Amino acid sequence: MSYGTRITTGLALIAAAMLGSAPAAQAENDQQQYRCDVGEFCLWESTSYSGAINRADLTNVNPEECAPLPEGFDGRSFVNRTDRLVTVYQDRHCATEGDFTTYPGEGTYVPVAPFVVRGIQFWN
Repeated sequence: MSYGTRITTGLALIAAAMLGSAPAAQAENDQQQYRCDVGEFCLWESTSYSGAINRADLTNVNPEECAPLPEGFDGRSFVNRTDRLVTVYQDRHCATEGDFTTYPGEGTYVPVAPFVVRGIQFWN
């Protein structure tokens, strides 16, 4: 193989590697957005874990206190990967006049919430 052929082949391999890594990097970023890590309670604005995500854990939610979701964000699917019971509320301020349900921790997956979730509460 001549010197020019080696350079052309090398450049073609580099270009192919760069093009091949772009979709993989995008797929990894998409996967990161929809992943819920151990110790987190994650809510998505759409069913089947899609759309915008809101993450809660013990660093940003105090146990036994209501944590309203940000105004304009309503949860329609969620995952509890904490080691706590978590109650989800239809009311943004965790009022019991609306629907509410408690879910166990360590891997509860709910692809379609039984009602729109607007508040959560961790339990000790």
